Amino acid sequence: MIDFFTISKLIIKKYLKVLNEADKNQFNKFSVQYPFLKDIKIESLMDKVEQYSSINKDKAWEAIEDKVLKKDPAVIPLQRTPWIKYAVAATIIGILFSVYLIKINYFGSTEKVVPVIVNIDTIEPGTNKATLTLDDGSHIVLEKGESYNTNEASSNGEQIIYKSGQRTSSEIAYNYLTIPRGGQFNIKLSDGTKVWLNSETQLKYPISFIKGEIRQVELVYGEAYFDVSPSTEHEGSKFVVRNQKQDIEVLGTEFNIKAYKDETTIYTTLVEGRVSVSSAQTNKVLKPNQQSKLNLLDNSISVNEVDVYNEISWKEGVFSFNGKTLQEVMKVLSRWYDVDVTFENGIDKKEEEFVGLFSKDKGIENILKTMKNSGTINNYEVYGKKVILN
Repeated sequence: MIDFFTISKLIIKKYLKVLNEADKNQFNKFSVQYPFLKDIKIESLMDKVEQYSSINKDKAWEAIEDKVLKKDPAVIPLQRTPWIKYAVAATIIGILFSVYLIKINYFGSTEKVVPVIVNIDTIEPGTNKATLTLDDGSHIVLEKGESYNTNEASSNGEQIIYKSGQRTSSEIAYNYLTIPRGGQFNIKLSDGTKVWLNSETQLKYPISFIKGEIRQVELVYGEAYFDVSPSTEHEGSKFVVRNQKQDIEVLGTEFNIKAYKDETTIYTTLVEGRVSVSSAQTNKVLKPNQQSKLNLLDNSISVNEVDVYNEISWKEGVFSFNGKTLQEVMKVLSRWYDVDVTFENGIDKKEEEFVGLFSKDKGIENILKTMKNSGTINNYEVYGKKVILN
């Protein structure tokens, strides 16, 4: 397997004439195995650099670094290292490197070439999309750029808004909003409650609520952030969110629920207001900045103080990984980028904690590269929609 980052670093150091003996030996070994590496001329890259600085080599690389990070802040680094200039240059060299591999594969070279480590064009960030299931069972695809309008609701492709009003009839018509992997969506219910739905989530809710009765919705699975319309605006009617083995009763508040099908814990995080979390065995009242954890195996509930931003940043378009394990981080990424993640070669870093802040509209390659450079993972490969960590 080609160590892409090491090769890029050696090419740069060779140009700057700072190779030590160990570097020279390593570079020579790579050159014997992959002769076309000698044809990669970093001078061509320096021609671009000179557009930003003509002072000296260090200033030139600093100019590239500043331009890349300021104009395309895919990663907000929490800790800068002296190797950041190599990481930036390695991205540029990777383009040349890929071109040489393609030439060899398609123009008949007899040299055996190891596949490129990453193909960043195969994985796109998630976007606004959902499937609306009406009370008659029919399905409507909602996606960015497409509008949907009925007497009861309207959508611009990024959110769906239900017309305000209450019913006096005891009959309730329900809709389902299902968000696939690689998607997100917003909804405004008929009582004014706003809900942000994360990837791989389904919400069941009435088209309109019955006057004077409890306003109830069901988070069938997934993750949702609720900004609940106060009960004072609805004649004291409470708002209840049902989910698997718990009910959450609110008066007027903001909170987040994470209850994915492949996890055995339901997380409820209170941002402001007051909620009561109930299971078959117990009841807990949460204060702001507290999170309850319902263990689905024994129905027990524990409550802890948390950093709320880390739990709800997803709805603001940001991944905030502060002390999350590698396994937890990859679960989040797999849902947003709609990829399958595999740990190979007996990787023993699943429980290693990772710290980073990333924009959700950037490619997954930025996150994987940061993990590799920080030592969180040894290497990674991307084949179509499959990510392999080793």
